[in-house]
Amino acid sequence: MLEKKEHAYEKAVLVGLITKDQDEEKLREYMDELEFLAYTAGATVEKRFTQKMSQPDSRTFVGSGKAEEIRNYTTEHEIGTVIFDDELSPSQLKNLERELEVKILDRTNLILDIFAQRAQTSYARTQVELAQYEYLLPRLTRMWTHLERQRGGIGMRGPGETEIETDRRIIRDRISLLKEKLKTIDKQMSTQRQNRGKMVRAALVGYTNVGKSTLMNSLSKSEVFAENKLFATLDTTVRKVVIGNLPFLLTDTVGFIRKLPTQLVESFKSTLDEVREADLLIHVVDISHESFEDHIDSVNQILMEINAQQKPMIMVFNKIDAFAYEKKDEDDLTPSTRKNISLDEWKKTWMAKSKHPTVFISALTKENFPEMKKMIYDEVHKIHISRFPYNDFLFEYFEEEEEA
Repeated sequence: MLEKKEHAYEKAVLVGLITKDQDEEKLREYMDELEFLAYTAGATVEKRFTQKMSQPDSRTFVGSGKAEEIRNYTTEHEIGTVIFDDELSPSQLKNLERELEVKILDRTNLILDIFAQRAQTSYARTQVELAQYEYLLPRLTRMWTHLERQRGGIGMRGPGETEIETDRRIIRDRISLLKEKLKTIDKQMSTQRQNRGKMVRAALVGYTNVGKSTLMNSLSKSEVFAENKLFATLDTTVRKVVIGNLPFLLTDTVGFIRKLPTQLVESFKSTLDEVREADLLIHVVDISHESFEDHIDSVNQILMEINAQQKPMIMVFNKIDAFAYEKKDEDDLTPSTRKNISLDEWKKTWMAKSKHPTVFISALTKENFPEMKKMIYDEVHKIHISRFPYNDFLFEYFEEEEEA
């Protein structure tokens, strides 16, 4: 996909809250992620607004003083988009649009917009369209606030409400149609999965932008789209992979994310079925990301929601080439330096003591690929011999020569 040119990006500001459930550090992590989401969608972030509150204001999410501060800034700097880190209620959305007079997006709407941009196949587009309509339906009234501003409410309520009800009926009919369409495709995809025979199936899972597609390309020697943006891959890709002389199927799935919209979890049910029906999960983690532990928890939570948490799993800690920690010399006057960690050091960390087989790699430089391939081979081989106990003699592991 072609990179957008800089002048095509919208100017936006971000808004988030520090609450009893979300401290300042956690909010900063979420806002960093929200800024990356905004960039992926096509916006540059000019400023962040944060406020400490016990809970979001039921009317405008933030307090009236903060709303006025945001309005003054967006007016002065000609900014047309304000993005909130949490999902807004229909009334909050309507009130904010009326008070700020700019385009208001929440995290859910932003993610849906990215999915709409990224969907390539008819199936993915159908899934995204369903999620968008389900998000839009309770928020239809906000589309008519311009009538109130232009001509007032008296005399306009009847026709306006009639039109909204007509639109609601059209959207409900469209949702029903899309659900039926997805049911038909789900049946076809389920049949396809059954027709793959008894070959062992492994699925790459992980947080978005951890390097699953890059790893898929390296293992399958194929060209799956990979990019340093969130949700670069939406469409499930299945490739036949041979390690040693043992063939198996490898699936690249959509990345997970914190605060994943419930509409997307439901509409991407069949994509998650690839995970649910896999024999082996390869959980890829970006070890260079400061919040990688939260990412692991988020992925495990979604795996639990789809009843896939008990499956055999390999933990692959990726991007060791990008990881570095601050090394401070004894002399406080000496500047701190960046230092990478060796493989031997990685193997002594708490991550290596996971209940699952664990390996540390770089999908980009292919560092430690032989150990990872041997680990995948061993796990696939265990599943294979439990399924075909009489033809185990056909498969024997041998080292492959790494490509230069």
